[in-house]
Amino acid sequence: MMQQAPIDFYYWPTPNGWKISIMLEECRLPYNVHLVDIGKGDQFKPEFLEISPNNKIPAIVDPAGPWGGPISVFESGAILQYLGRKLNLFYPSQDERKRVEVDQWLSWQVGGLGPMAGQAHHFRVYAPEKVPYAIDRYTNEVNRLYGVMNKRLEDREYLAGDYSIADMACIGWIKSHERQGQKLEDFPHLHRWYETMMDRPGVQRGLALAVEEREKRDLSKDKDAHAILFGQKAR
Repeated sequence: MMQQAPIDFYYWPTPNGWKISIMLEECRLPYNVHLVDIGKGDQFKPEFLEISPNNKIPAIVDPAGPWGGPISVFESGAILQYLGRKLNLFYPSQDERKRVEVDQWLSWQVGGLGPMAGQAHHFRVYAPEKVPYAIDRYTNEVNRLYGVMNKRLEDREYLAGDYSIADMACIGWIKSHERQGQKLEDFPHLHRWYETMMDRPGVQRGLALAVEEREKRDLSKDKDAHAILFGQKAR
């Protein structure tokens, strides 16, 4: 693998942040971690907004970008694709059919699994009032998506056949299945995939990155953090 200056990685230990910590670890890329404490509002600091204008983690700055200059990339899916293309790892570069397979399942996660699981998290854990309709709506939709993933994995080890950025994108969300009201025992092929993923050293290292910071406080009980995370409007 090419040698290069460390990538600056703007991160907090969440399912979206884990996508990139796992990719960096799997690729053995050098990187500097910049923790963005989303419970304190670090994501709204002007210097971070220059890199990630949607005020969300993760984001990266690669000092060895295209044509020799630095490049910043925000949005987890775009970062995975960028690193996959740059390194020709976990993202097919020569076979368009295989690349489309990866892109489909990456898009499925970004547009479906992540947002729906996030809403299930919110209404089951963070919402100050329990809204049965919302809890049922998102818990059921996550269950449907788990079923889609389980069916996909019935006859293949990984989502796109070979291990890829699509798998990295999904594992952090499946790791939080209990918060989503799901039982992996109900999805045997997904359960097998989950165990396979969790046995990978790169996945283990990525999921462990700064986890102690996440555990310092319970955001579901922190009123100030709750207002920062869920009370923002355009400004």
